[in-house]
Amino acid sequence: MGSGKVTVVALLLCLSLGVIAEDPYLYYNWEVTYGTVAPLGVPQQGILINGQFPGPRINCTSNNNIVVNVWNRLDEPFLFTWNGVQHRKNSWQDGTPGTMCPIMPGKNFTYRFQVKDQIGSYYYFPSTALHRAAGGYGGINVHSRALIPVPFDNPADEYNVFVSDWYNKGHKTLKKILDGGRTIGRPDGIIINGKSAKVGEEKGPLFTMIAGKTYRYRFCNLGMRSSINVRFQGHQMKLVELEGSHTVQNIYDSLDIHVGQCLSVLVTADQEPKDYYLVASSRFLKQELSSVAIIGYVDGKGLASPVLPASPPDNTEGIAWSMNQFRSFRWNLTASAARPNPQGSYHYGQINITRTIKIANSKGQIGGKLRYGLNGISHTDSETPLKLVEYFGVANKAFKYDLMADEAPADPSKLTIATNVKNATFRNFVEIIFENHEKTIRTYHLDGYSFFAVAVEPGKWTPEKRKNYNLVDATSGNNIQVYPNSWAAIMLTFDNAGMWNLRSEMWEKTYLGEQLYFSVLSPSGSLRDEYNLPDNHPLCGIVQNMSLPAPYKA
Repeated sequence: MGSGKVTVVALLLCLSLGVIAEDPYLYYNWEVTYGTVAPLGVPQQGILINGQFPGPRINCTSNNNIVVNVWNRLDEPFLFTWNGVQHRKNSWQDGTPGTMCPIMPGKNFTYRFQVKDQIGSYYYFPSTALHRAAGGYGGINVHSRALIPVPFDNPADEYNVFVSDWYNKGHKTLKKILDGGRTIGRPDGIIINGKSAKVGEEKGPLFTMIAGKTYRYRFCNLGMRSSINVRFQGHQMKLVELEGSHTVQNIYDSLDIHVGQCLSVLVTADQEPKDYYLVASSRFLKQELSSVAIIGYVDGKGLASPVLPASPPDNTEGIAWSMNQFRSFRWNLTASAARPNPQGSYHYGQINITRTIKIANSKGQIGGKLRYGLNGISHTDSETPLKLVEYFGVANKAFKYDLMADEAPADPSKLTIATNVKNATFRNFVEIIFENHEKTIRTYHLDGYSFFAVAVEPGKWTPEKRKNYNLVDATSGNNIQVYPNSWAAIMLTFDNAGMWNLRSEMWEKTYLGEQLYFSVLSPSGSLRDEYNLPDNHPLCGIVQNMSLPAPYKA
């Protein structure tokens, strides 16, 4: 019997026995603890995962099932959210205060989710309190399946690089400052993978390269507020991936990475074998902050030169420079990968827009305390997670839908504190316009989706600006930056049922209200659209003692 017939017979036998092969499972067991860290030389209380900062890396393949058992050894409630993972039909695992009860001190919770139809560079971080300022984060690297060609040769190795700003005040002190109605101010420095160094300091290499080989560096900005520029001494970067999109492979001397964003570059070890500096410096701050790390050659001889590559221009000129860099990012439409239409390009520019949502951020004072908001609403979390009260049919006891209009009010600085939940129609194609009338940059992130970043421009948006949209090959990602006194436009289909957080990635602003939730309900209440409440999902607040509602059916 030929091998083809054997395969067919084996498949028919499996089907007759009811055997269904699942995608592979990856299991992790994490203990979240406090530990002393001193990235800038000032000891403070950091958040470690299995004793590590940054935490363990999740290295997986598209469609893998991820199981993470998290033990909370802190003295406060805690949650992880999985930035960029879409959690198809499964906002139960999203790990935000609007979707699940926190893991209480001394307790554990097991997250179960699938990186369905995704590839790219993502990360996890704490979504509770000001824990993000203390660490507790790590990388999620999602590789293409073995049979899917990647538009570049396999690198010799790949390295995760986490750049961020850092505060010498501990996370609890920062939280008290915000609770007291004040701003946490500018950061104290820049760190690379939890450390900071200056030129000339004797420190071992962060990573090493073999001469002649090419390496993949996955960069993510895990900061609290600062955009960061990265550059290698003596080496150029070839951009190959941006938040799950294979990109047109342009060459860059330096790259701006805004808060919350991730990207991948290829770097070839084509210089004299010795040490070189990787430089990370802040953008758009009055005083530039920077840090360096050593990238060494195996068997290389010689110290890194003290002359660093220049940072790009700053202030107004720097904003124009950064905008132009954004416009150079293009989706590689010829690459095979997980995408909305794997057989070819996704013609998002030919879909009729059914709804336009304009969102303007602002800040103001309420009761003498600083607050931030979107379209005049400063979000506050309800006692019970929004997804739970909606699932149990008692949403009216916790919040009102659509308090925030689709248009910004005449004066968005007049803020009202409320739980901000907007209804979105399942599978509708929408555009969202972000307008930033302030002097500081913003980055916005949407859980549960990948959207097309079609435009970023100075000034105010008008319908005539649509002629400037990139409707052919805009990258598909989960973050968009909005420069001072500028606007940005994204397009997406609300095709993922659940409760999904739209937030500023500047965590001070998120904590003080610059966020909202989109409620996307399946009209049929079917398992085809959304999973039921998981058996291990904790209940809290007003639903804690309520009877479970009837489950969704296929």
